[in-house]
Amino acid sequence: MGFETIEIVEDRRVAWITLNRPDVRNAFDDLMIKELVSALAEIAANPNVRIVVLTGKGKAFCAGADLNWMKRMKQFTYGENLEDALALARLMYNLYHLPKPTIAMVNGASIGGSNGLVAACDLAIASHRAEFSLSEVKIGLVPACIGPYLLRKIGERACRKLFLTGERISADEAKRLGLVSDVVTHTHLRRRVEERIESLLTSGPHALAVSKQLISTISEMPLEEARDHTAKVIAELRCGDEAQEGMTAFFEKRKPNWAN
Repeated sequence: MGFETIEIVEDRRVAWITLNRPDVRNAFDDLMIKELVSALAEIAANPNVRIVVLTGKGKAFCAGADLNWMKRMKQFTYGENLEDALALARLMYNLYHLPKPTIAMVNGASIGGSNGLVAACDLAIASHRAEFSLSEVKIGLVPACIGPYLLRKIGERACRKLFLTGERISADEAKRLGLVSDVVTHTHLRRRVEERIESLLTSGPHALAVSKQLISTISEMPLEEARDHTAKVIAELRCGDEAQEGMTAFFEKRKPNWAN
């Protein structure tokens, strides 16, 4: 598919998605949201892609909502605003539930709604140059559609601080709060992401997908229900082709077929 606001490069089982509006610091609008949703659907159905990396072109990761888009939405009716917001909410949901590992490669500033993209990814690796801000309250708005993913990633205490103050924080502070998993020098950013990719590729692709689903499912389950559910999950996996191959390879002291 051809896209106007993003670029996709598929390389060695990895889909690299780049937000491609460097002239506006990769700010997102309704078109970018639509294209990201389409891209994720295409990637989810592509058996050749096992990992997704999301990054921004130029100096910024993403500056949040595009100003021209905001000017248009200022005139929207409630119904139009609801439809518009649901599109963003669907994007965050689809990214969070993508059945493949996702890595946010945060190459620069991440402002407002773009932090939902960071939080919805499984891993986030940031350049030491990156800064983060949830500044919506400064213009009378709130980080609503991205809120559930930030709450899961950094917890209520940190959300209260960042949602209410709108203050800008460093990459190191974002790591301390749990928004990003790693911070490296800017020159080593790509290398660290590729190290994570190599590690993920040694794991069973189906097991990775089930791991993501398991985390999402059992986080909301009572322990009694989780007890039975998790037993069924592991029993099914043990009988499956992937786990059978993985265990056989382990005992035979060789790599499983998916790691070759």
